[in-house]
Amino acid sequence: MTRIICVIGNKGGTGKTTLSHMLCQGLGLLGHRAACVLTDTSREPLSPNGRRYITADARNSDALAKVVEKLRSLDDWIGVIDGAGNRTEQDRQLYALADIVLLPFRESHEDLRTVIHDLDLFPRAYAVPTQWPNNAWQREAADRNVAQMMGAYRDRILHPVIALSATKLLLHKQLPEQCPTPLSNTCRAIARQLLEILEIESPSRPDELKISPLPADEMPLRLAH
Repeated sequence: MTRIICVIGNKGGTGKTTLSHMLCQGLGLLGHRAACVLTDTSREPLSPNGRRYITADARNSDALAKVVEKLRSLDDWIGVIDGAGNRTEQDRQLYALADIVLLPFRESHEDLRTVIHDLDLFPRAYAVPTQWPNNAWQREAADRNVAQMMGAYRDRILHPVIALSATKLLLHKQLPEQCPTPLSNTCRAIARQLLEILEIESPSRPDELKISPLPADEMPLRLAH
């Protein structure tokens, strides 16, 4: 059964497109067939060459309907739909067709306030801290702000995606022949989180990054099928 993941959110600049491609690359590295679906009219389609996943152009409603219909007709695929900022009505439509929804946000107070609003608006959605600081002091401050402002949503926040300059490679027209190891590991890590929520197992591979299961008290709520 094909699963649809939608990456949405009212605020622009939170890393929706980057997260979508990271997730698809990670899924491909873990042996899953994935498609990254573009809906943002301000962006151009990217070549699938060199990627571990395919890309699809769905920048109008008719194209989106056809892509989703095609994905739903396939077995064991995962479609990741890349939304765009400031499109609440389309976010509602994507939320309705998704098996799981992701709301990326950065460490600013504006991002935190916006993602809290979106979590209330979309009760089946999960928040994803993106471009999270590497510096220990900055990381501690960012985590503290999340704990203070988003404590009520703790079971709907995934582990942070740490800032990596190499993520920009995924948004190039064509991917280089080999991605840096830290980028591949980070892509695998975010993919593993989503697969665990969706209760999908990955093929066992000796070179796969080993990630400890989330503790029970930190596990995001399971989706109600």
